[in-house]
Amino acid sequence: MRAGVLSALVLSAVVLAGPARAQDTVVATVNGQKLTTADMQAAYRQLPQQFQQMPMDQLFEPLRERLIEGALLLDDAKAEKLGQDAAVKKRIEAATDAVLQEAAIAKVIATATTDDKLKAAFDAKKSQPDFKYEEVKARHILVDTKEKAEAVIKELDGGADFAEVAKKESTGPSGPQGGDLGWFRKEAMVAPFAEAAFKMDKGSYTKEPVQTQFGWHVIQVEDKRMAEPAFEEMAPVLRDEIAAAAVESMMAGLREKATIERFGPDGKPAPDPREAAAAPTDTPTDTPTPGGTAGGATDGGTEGAAPAQQ
Repeated sequence: MRAGVLSALVLSAVVLAGPARAQDTVVATVNGQKLTTADMQAAYRQLPQQFQQMPMDQLFEPLRERLIEGALLLDDAKAEKLGQDAAVKKRIEAATDAVLQEAAIAKVIATATTDDKLKAAFDAKKSQPDFKYEEVKARHILVDTKEKAEAVIKELDGGADFAEVAKKESTGPSGPQGGDLGWFRKEAMVAPFAEAAFKMDKGSYTKEPVQTQFGWHVIQVEDKRMAEPAFEEMAPVLRDEIAAAAVESMMAGLREKATIERFGPDGKPAPDPREAAAAPTDTPTDTPTPGGTAGGATDGGTEGAAPAQQ
């Protein structure tokens, strides 16, 4: 990596580094100021994701040199009293405001999304009717023509073992494993495959081939069950939901306590746009339009592409 690549990315992170702690290793000193491994970690966390995927050891030297350059620049700026420049003051104030705004939001989110509160929200979700979902455990045999699929079905009708036929005939990557797809949800497969599999009875196989963009399938359903998501699976979603609600509640409270005046581009008083958006209109919202539909979910192709191809 060229040293210059990190320069612009890291210099801004220097100011985020706190004072050296006793357990930190000093990696450099600049005019007596200690730069430590904690400073390195702080700068590393500010890098774009593609750099954070690289090992810290690989970035150690260029990162340390950029920290040194940042410290030198900061010393020079202070010596030149650049902080007293009106334009610089404005930028410092704006940056300070942004950090404080972020800190206020972070505090509310941290308070609202403790482990106990996330677990309480998870427990509350359990009582909802759509909390559990159906799963199917299945095998399949994938071939490239309908005629081949019909021949497979005829062989199964004659008493052949499904897994053995899959090992012999299936062109999908799961073929060597006897066509085993394991357990899956309906939305994990492409629509034609999922519709067929979830309508079947346990222990049955399709009597007619099922066509998808990958070819022709013969499906065997080995088992069916109702499952529920684990806390670890739902925690990120719950955290996002709770965080959004907490911030919205905080902002509503702050707005209610504040005196806010709004003005348009012409300087004249302007209404609260949120109130205008919430006001009822004379036009009915449920009037159908010619050719219109109520709308609904569509079957996504990308989610089920890989599993259904197996």
